Amino acid sequence: MGEMKVLTPRAGFEESSEIVHYPNPMDKNVISVKIVEEKRDVSTGIIYRKRIAVCQNVVPEILRKVNILKVPSIQLEEESWLNPQERNMAIRSHCLTWTQYASMKEESVFRESMENPNWTEFIQRGRISITGAGFLNYILETFASTFLRQGAQKGIRIMEMLLKEQCGAPSAE
Repeated sequence: MGEMKVLTPRAGFEESSEIVHYPNPMDKNVISVKIVEEKRDVSTGIIYRKRIAVCQNVVPEILRKVNILKVPSIQLEEESWLNPQERNMAIRSHCLTWTQYASMKEESVFRESMENPNWTEFIQRGRISITGAGFLNYILETFASTFLRQGAQKGIRIMEMLLKEQCGAPSAE
């Protein structure tokens, strides 16, 4: 999937960190998101969260002819580490569905921009690997990579919209 780097307006990093998570319930493909673990390290102040999201299966119908892809929903696990003192957050997520056939991992970092402390730098990396689907491996990897890239862009638009609504922050456009 490569790497994506975007600068977005900042408005109170700790508050805005609540809305940058993906999967985000504002996305129509997200069915539910549940926090399964949350704790704060008293010595560092870092807040750790683990969430499980259930999302609609967005694999095109033509590809769902393959039995393993005929599932109504997909589960994702996300772990995040928010450091309010250093004004950064790291997120790591992966797919829990199809683990015997696919490895999908995504890592994101939100941190204060070195160029402008009023901006948040967003860096995202992802890896997709599909095995056991024969000639469909490449097709499925291409679809997943495109979908995740589009999802990242959608997440940025949602985050900017929420920041604008909550804080009157201007869009980065």
